[in-house]
Amino acid sequence: MSKNKQKIRYKTQNVKHFFTGTKLTKYAGLSPIMNFINKLKIGEEFNELFPTEKNNAVKYSNGQIMLSLLLSSLSGVNRAVRIANFTADSLVQLLLNLRKHLNKDVIGERLKKFGQQGSVLFQEYTFKKVSQWITESGLTALTIDCDSTVKTVYGNQQGAAKGYNPDKKGAKSYHPLLAFVSELKIVVNNRFRTGSAYTSNGILSFIKQTSVILPATVTNVFFRADSGFFSGELFDYLEELKWEYLVKVKLKNLHSLLLAQQWEAVAPGIAVCEFDYQANHWKKKRKLKAIRTLTGYKEAEYFGETQQVELYEYACYCSSLPLSVEQIHEKYKERSTSENWIEQVKNQLLAGKTLTNNFHANDLLWQMGVFAYNLSVIMRYKVKKHWKEEHNTFRDWFIELPAKILTGGRQTKMKIYEHYYFREDWEKFEQSLLV
Repeated sequence: MSKNKQKIRYKTQNVKHFFTGTKLTKYAGLSPIMNFINKLKIGEEFNELFPTEKNNAVKYSNGQIMLSLLLSSLSGVNRAVRIANFTADSLVQLLLNLRKHLNKDVIGERLKKFGQQGSVLFQEYTFKKVSQWITESGLTALTIDCDSTVKTVYGNQQGAAKGYNPDKKGAKSYHPLLAFVSELKIVVNNRFRTGSAYTSNGILSFIKQTSVILPATVTNVFFRADSGFFSGELFDYLEELKWEYLVKVKLKNLHSLLLAQQWEAVAPGIAVCEFDYQANHWKKKRKLKAIRTLTGYKEAEYFGETQQVELYEYACYCSSLPLSVEQIHEKYKERSTSENWIEQVKNQLLAGKTLTNNFHANDLLWQMGVFAYNLSVIMRYKVKKHWKEEHNTFRDWFIELPAKILTGGRQTKMKIYEHYYFREDWEKFEQSLLV
């Protein structure tokens, strides 16, 4: 290998810090987080995953760029220009061993150069991490909550298309698919898709991939999803995997089908029913369970007389669980928390907020946001008090706190305001990252 063309290797920094000034930093909490990232060898693995061939024009390694994307996502920074400015922070430069801040054009160019192979390699890497974290949790039974989300885009990004978009009807979007391990709140699998993709497009291959990601220590899986995933083929495959499932029913004639059933009152204003159903393309019959809740009354004219007509809200489910209709209904309502996790992935870890005009680069940026979300959850998992918090709360009290960086005597230290309100919590959390 020639002298001017060699693989770049760099080491991220561990920064000692204390409470009791001189470069300022806005992101003092990144210091222990970077120590945790180094402990997991993520920086080294990024270097191995995306090796950089150095030449006279290359000033930054691919590993440095990937880590800058990870730290910026954790810090609530998106878009190439803002990420470039973020790397001008004195602590960020120290942690990433940067001589100067990144150029915004370099970020997009490198990601585009990685191409489809890069996005696939990175996703496979994150799958291994997720499998490892599930194994370390000791869980043998898991709940998989599956959902899709719409990410509206403004421009002509590659792969963006018009499709289901409840927020911006007619606007182009991407339509990613996600699966969460509810007990850990982490994303176990995700797929970046064009906006024209229907909710359940590719769900069978997605579930197959998810089953491979799960470690062998997991012996019991419960799958839960909304009506967009109501499919006989999916049920067949889940039964083949021996996974329990609960999916909300979606049928064109569902309302008339429910009106024809015999309802049993179980509480004032609440009635339930169960019945067998087999769609034309299904291999066998399955039992559907429905619940009807009285929501109010409306006036209606019948033969010249005004009468009070009851108004009902219906919910119908297909499930392999041996539970009553009321229990099934309560079990399904638990999945609403996964919608909060999706909101965190998109709007708090900013997955999909930084975009280029290249689909595979955008896929990789999305994957990085998802990985940052998982890392945030895993860091806080040992401290249940903070594990239950949203990432924005965690970022406000832990990451975004000002400090001064002191260098001298071959040591680098960080000075944080000694009367910081969350100082005790900050120190306890920092210690938890070292265990």
